[in-house]
Amino acid sequence: LSNPVPPEGKDGLFSQSWFPICLSDQLGAGQVRGEAFLGGKVVVYRGADGVARVMSAYCPHVGADLSLGCVIENRLQCAFHQWEYNPQGACVKTAIGDPPPPTARLFKFPTLEHYGIIWAFNGNTPLWDLPYFDHASDEVRFRCYRFPDLFLCDPWVFAANTPDMQHLKVVHKTQFATPDPHDVVTWDKWGFRYQVIAAHQGGIPIEWTLGIRGTSLFWQEGPYGDFWLGGMVGFGLPRPGQHEVFAILALDAAHCDAATRDATLTTRFQVAEQLMHRTINEDRNILNTIHYCPGTLTRGDRTLSRYLQFLRDYPRAHPSGPFIR
Repeated sequence: LSNPVPPEGKDGLFSQSWFPICLSDQLGAGQVRGEAFLGGKVVVYRGADGVARVMSAYCPHVGADLSLGCVIENRLQCAFHQWEYNPQGACVKTAIGDPPPPTARLFKFPTLEHYGIIWAFNGNTPLWDLPYFDHASDEVRFRCYRFPDLFLCDPWVFAANTPDMQHLKVVHKTQFATPDPHDVVTWDKWGFRYQVIAAHQGGIPIEWTLGIRGTSLFWQEGPYGDFWLGGMVGFGLPRPGQHEVFAILALDAAHCDAATRDATLTTRFQVAEQLMHRTINEDRNILNTIHYCPGTLTRGDRTLSRYLQFLRDYPRAHPSGPFIR
């Protein structure tokens, strides 16, 4: 009865999507850190130019872990034999003066800092751009979070909650003010978006635009009661069958009274954080135990069904595989 979605890592391949690696404030100038990614290990470092870069973690000389190394100007130096790698991943110097072999290269991931998170793309060239909030204001304030606990399923499983309108109504108690919005979902090659007008838990009115990009990024924005709220969640992929949650919250300070602006924003961020944590915790046990094997879908699953087919057709690759393991 089932028509399964290929799990991440099947046949050694992973979705060609943008994945969060770490928070921007976890990486100061001249620092390097190691992170699990795609079933292997990568390093992320920030050079003297302030640019964050994500590369494969193991020195091609004899395999030392570069997260134990250091940053020299914009180069990454191995702690073992002090070979140095430039921002393109090529070895440009050895400590004893031997010419660097031309094959001594690291895999360089396309890397971006976006809303306080450092992201890496699984592939040589990004297939789509990271989204921005549509809300136009010069006074949007942001907070970013990295949740400490891993979820025990692939990132796409969490992403599939957004087109699952049965899930929104049953698990999160969202009461749509209109018929289920299957017919207003707009699709493109790399995802979808739709607007929902509803009452959230506690009867709070919302008028949100929701969207998914690729297999690893969710965003929503719109009025939550009497203020605008933006949220973006990236799903990291340390290894097959696991993901971690990176969250961005955004509030607009433009319409806050100047005398009470800081207090108002503090209160609203607290409300937004509670909403985010409550929503994630409502999903946590379900996603940590799910055996996602779609089979007997109904008319209420129309948008979910289309997204599952989107996932089956989604491009997969693993060009960094020989470098990160």
